[in-house]
Amino acid sequence: MRFTESLRKNRQFQEVYRNGVSRANKYLVMYVLENNQDGNFLGISVSKKVGNSVVRHRVKRLVKESYRLHEDIFNSGLNIVITARASAAAISYSKMESAVLHLGKLHGIVKESD
Repeated sequence: MRFTESLRKNRQFQEVYRNGVSRANKYLVMYVLENNQDGNFLGISVSKKVGNSVVRHRVKRLVKESYRLHEDIFNSGLNIVITARASAAAISYSKMESAVLHLGKLHGIVKESD
């Protein structure tokens, strides 16, 4: 089993914000930047506007799990930053999963299934 690599440093996030392409839906904003490497790097940002620490951590776990289970259908060689909007605080896992996949399709980084 392979683990998702994470963006950890502030400068990595800032590079994706500055140079990446963003798409949004009701719950999330996704920034994508090519990294010229074999794998993807995922960064998740949830501000205090979303809720207290328990709520923010829950949103992060939902986003990470939604991406992890569908990682194989995303194109490789990308830095992806997903920022949660305040409306994401109260949604279920299935809505979060569909929001992540929707943004992947908007960016054109999801491989088409047969």
